[in-house]
Amino acid sequence: MRGWIETLERDLQSPIAVRRFGSGWFAGFFALLLAISGLCLVAALRWPGWFSMPELAPLYAWSGFRAVVHAVLIGAYALALLSLLLRPRKAIGATALLVALAATLLGGAGVQPRETHDWGVFFGIDFFVVNLVATGLMFAPIERLLPKHADQRLFRAEWREDLFYYLISSMMVQLITYLALAPSTYIMAKTGSFAEFRAAIAGQPWLLQFIEVMVLTDLTQYWFHRAFHRVPFLWGFHAVHHSAKSMDWLAGARMHFIEIILLRGVTSLPLLTLGFAPSVMQAYIAFVYVYASLVHANLRGDFEWLGRFVVTPRFHHWHHAIEAEGVDKNFAIHFPFLDRLFGTHHFPAKRWPTGYGVPEAVPSGYRAQFLYPFRRKQG
Repeated sequence: MRGWIETLERDLQSPIAVRRFGSGWFAGFFALLLAISGLCLVAALRWPGWFSMPELAPLYAWSGFRAVVHAVLIGAYALALLSLLLRPRKAIGATALLVALAATLLGGAGVQPRETHDWGVFFGIDFFVVNLVATGLMFAPIERLLPKHADQRLFRAEWREDLFYYLISSMMVQLITYLALAPSTYIMAKTGSFAEFRAAIAGQPWLLQFIEVMVLTDLTQYWFHRAFHRVPFLWGFHAVHHSAKSMDWLAGARMHFIEIILLRGVTSLPLLTLGFAPSVMQAYIAFVYVYASLVHANLRGDFEWLGRFVVTPRFHHWHHAIEAEGVDKNFAIHFPFLDRLFGTHHFPAKRWPTGYGVPEAVPSGYRAQFLYPFRRKQG
């Protein structure tokens, strides 16, 4: 099994010359993507109590959903066979074929729900699929067309770790949400007298509420982010995020589980306690998922004028820079004026960092990185 996985990794990481159009690499890659997506969706349909988010129930109730799942699996089969025909190396196509077969054996698009537990606990693998497909299909092609670092591969070094972070943060969405919402739930329970104020906030124009949410969460996150750089123990958690040596849309997913909970708990406070309309909060959450991928993405473009007003990829790349001039700079997530206001702004004209990462030796692997903050020697 391990030998097969290593062969698959080598095939996925093939040089660009070997991945030319007509080589079968792209057919195999998209076959694997469709097969894994199909398997996850079939599992969510078969065991909804374990693997499905309640918020996605309306999607499953849609009459055309199972037809889409069926089309995904058929597409996986077709592209896997095409890859096997065109490509001398068969690992990607064969793996995609086996995964699609597993999804079919589970019941395929016609699978019926099986009775599971009633613990009220679930793992959102359907949420993982929705996130990965939505952001991956959006940014992976753009990074190929407009890359800042043209020699950086789609399956760069450390891609397995970052994809695993993406999977964990999606599957553990219920636990993360429960822990993150605890502070705001407590505040709401203790501040019932503020109902009139909250009604006034909710009565504002929708767009104004959205802008206010962006500013308030950015201000809150600025100081949260800055604390994780300045407090040695907290830096151990945040160093995991900064340990990525390459930047692309997936790099933003690398974040310690503890930091995810604390970050979401802090940034959700203004959203949930001040009375903003639920639709505003939902729109902002969707916006942040896309925006976080964008600012980490491997995209060229200096955006000198735009970068004065909103955070762009080059602005945030300087936050991840290995150079001393970028250390502890650019903490804002949306608006650079916060860094200018608090003296942490760094946006040199038409220059990009020469490298990314941290000087300390953060270990590789999810388990080692999870334990790193607790084992790290603070200097």
